[in-house]
Amino acid sequence: MIFEIIFWLSVAAIFHTYIVYPLVLKILAGRRKENDEVFRHGDDLPFISIIMSVHNEEAVISDKIRSIYYTLYPIDKFEVLVGSDNSSDGTNQICKVYTENYEHFHFFPFSERQGKPAVVNQLVEKARGEILILTDAKVFLDIKTLPELVKHFKNPSISIVGGNILNLKTNPAGISIQEKAFMNREIVMKYQEGLIWGKTMGIYGALYAIRKAAFTKVPDNFSVDDFFITMNVLRKKGRAILCLEATSSENVPDDMAVEFKRKVRISAGNFQNLRHFLTCLWPPYSSLSFAFLSHKVLRWMGPFFLILILSSSMVLASVSEFYKFLLVLQLFLYVLPGIDLILRKFNIHIIILRFITHFFAMNFALLVGFLKNLSGMKTNIWQPTRR
Repeated sequence: MIFEIIFWLSVAAIFHTYIVYPLVLKILAGRRKENDEVFRHGDDLPFISIIMSVHNEEAVISDKIRSIYYTLYPIDKFEVLVGSDNSSDGTNQICKVYTENYEHFHFFPFSERQGKPAVVNQLVEKARGEILILTDAKVFLDIKTLPELVKHFKNPSISIVGGNILNLKTNPAGISIQEKAFMNREIVMKYQEGLIWGKTMGIYGALYAIRKAAFTKVPDNFSVDDFFITMNVLRKKGRAILCLEATSSENVPDDMAVEFKRKVRISAGNFQNLRHFLTCLWPPYSSLSFAFLSHKVLRWMGPFFLILILSSSMVLASVSEFYKFLLVLQLFLYVLPGIDLILRKFNIHIIILRFITHFFAMNFALLVGFLKNLSGMKTNIWQPTRR
């Protein structure tokens, strides 16, 4: 029966992206060795350019800049380029002070809001380094972050290296526990993809290093620039890896409503990227297509699979007690986020219940993002999430 086929194919797709694929990665990565062609102590290190696009970051910008200069990377081997995207707070004044104290600190205030990708595009053109370090203001570097990121570029096959972002300050009252678990799992999967194939599926834009020669300018009104840049590297046969030793820290998002808006924006950009990189799914037997389909495409299609599972169950429930049970089970799961919301008003926080809420919220954000993408992406300018 056609509805049974729809039901089980949809179940299989969700099961594959959330359960099977992570297990496959764990098994395949078990005996793989990390890149050992690296810069070591005493080697002549490349000159690097550290690039930041900022907007109204007065609360964190000083700490971020200090974390850059408090580094083991030789100070004469890097420059810092900060572009202020029409900041209206004290960000510009703070950055101007650093231009007076550091010879290689370059500040570019933009008088019109352009969005992070446009600012980064312009800063890259001004950069002198052969290696670019792109980072966000809210991600604070450790003393070894820069050396650990850069060391892998001694290997000419590696084009882009992602950093390991450690998430802090969990709070059971919000979604920070769930976000931290999700992001930590993503870090592990991205690391394993890089280890197995050199094909990390999307470097986190908050901290990564890339060869300037491998950088692709992000088109106007194109969102989720980090994934766009990573996929262009992979499409050109460059290797993308994640370095677990290149640690940095940021606060975990905690507010469900604020984070939902961020995920909607990201989801709209995901479908924009899907349309742009659809050809990467062919041939289907390549490692790139397998990783792209398993890690990203099937997950992005998650809300549609959930809708198909529910709707096919409604049809099948009329002819089968088994499917009637599965329908009741699904309806029960869909009620749980509402129960979680009610309990939250009484300051009752059940972690497992919040995980279910988080799962459905992410998938609903994907659905809203898809509809937003259909209506057309008019701008990639957005307000930074406060954490």
